[in-house]
Amino acid sequence: MYLPPHFALSEREDLHRIIQAHPLGILVRHGDDGLDADHLPFDFDPQAGPQGVLRAHVARANPVWQRCLAGSPVMVVFRGAQAYVSPNWYPSKQETHRQVPTWNYEVVHAHGTVTVHDDERYVRGVVARLTRQHEATEPKPWKMGDSSPAFIDSMLKNIVGLEIRITSLVGKSKLSQNREVRDRHHAADTLAAQGHLELATQMRRGA
Repeated sequence: MYLPPHFALSEREDLHRIIQAHPLGILVRHGDDGLDADHLPFDFDPQAGPQGVLRAHVARANPVWQRCLAGSPVMVVFRGAQAYVSPNWYPSKQETHRQVPTWNYEVVHAHGTVTVHDDERYVRGVVARLTRQHEATEPKPWKMGDSSPAFIDSMLKNIVGLEIRITSLVGKSKLSQNREVRDRHHAADTLAAQGHLELATQMRRGA
C-alpha cells in the first residue's frame, strides 16, 4: 500500500477503531490457484496475543478453508469510512483555482497467519460472539437459543472456523491532511451534510 508519512495511521486505538467499526473484512490469500479474496465478518479480539486475533467462519462449501494451509500468511483488509471530495468544497479553490478532485478514506491491512478450526465448539463460539455484537442494538436481540437446538446444530455443521493471529497492522488515513485547515474543515462540513458523518468527524480531528 502506498503510504506517504502524513497519511500513515499508527496509533493502535485508531487501527482497532476501524476494524471494530467496519468488521466486514476482505481476506486475501495467495495459493496454488493464485490470488483470491473472500468477504467475511470478523470478530476481533485485541487482547489475544501481541497484536490481536481475528476470528470468522465460512460455509463448508467454500473451498477457502481447505486451501488455507496451517500457518500460511494472509492479509485482511478493513475499509473504513470513504467518500469523494470535490475541489469546489475548498475555499482556496475560489482564490487560486489550483485544486483537483480526490477521494478520502481510512483503511487497515491486518497481516497474519491462519489456522482452520473444523470443530463445533469453535464455530459455535464465533457465531455467538458475532451475534451478541451485531444484535446488541436490536430492541429484542436474536440469540441462538431462539431456535431449536437441532436446527442450530445442523447449521453449525455447515460452517468452518478461521483464526488469524495478527503479526502486523498497517493503517492509512487519507483525510485531506495535506490541505489548508479551512479547506479541510469546509470539506468535512460538506461531507457531514451529505451524511458521511464518520468521515467528517475524523477529518476534523487535529485539523
